[in-house]
Amino acid sequence: MLVIEDDKPLAEILEELFADFGYLSTILHYTNDLFSVIKEYVPDIILLDHLLPHINGGELCIQLKKSELFRHIPVIIFSALPKHMILRHDYGYDVFIEKPFDLIDLVNTIEELAGTGNRPQH
Repeated sequence: MLVIEDDKPLAEILEELFADFGYLSTILHYTNDLFSVIKEYVPDIILLDHLLPHINGGELCIQLKKSELFRHIPVIIFSALPKHMILRHDYGYDVFIEKPFDLIDLVNTIEELAGTGNRPQH
């Protein structure tokens, strides 16, 4: 799983949460050279903050979904912006989660996207 979140305290919470549930995750606080990282890492799921420095996470999602290499990867966008603000645009994400969110609900959403009823081991 790849998480792009510039809020370092939230990123640390997510990293601990995913480790507790047996997920291998990579946390990025930036978007520089992101496509190279995705190509090298090949994540099963991407969690993407909507409000990132230098780029809108929704626009980044559009770029991912247009790519032959990455369009199959489920993308979860999360944001402090209300859902109706995000729905104005067709970013192509698989799931939108409004901040603040329940951590267990996030894990359940990830499991649904991954097609597993149990905790992944990688």
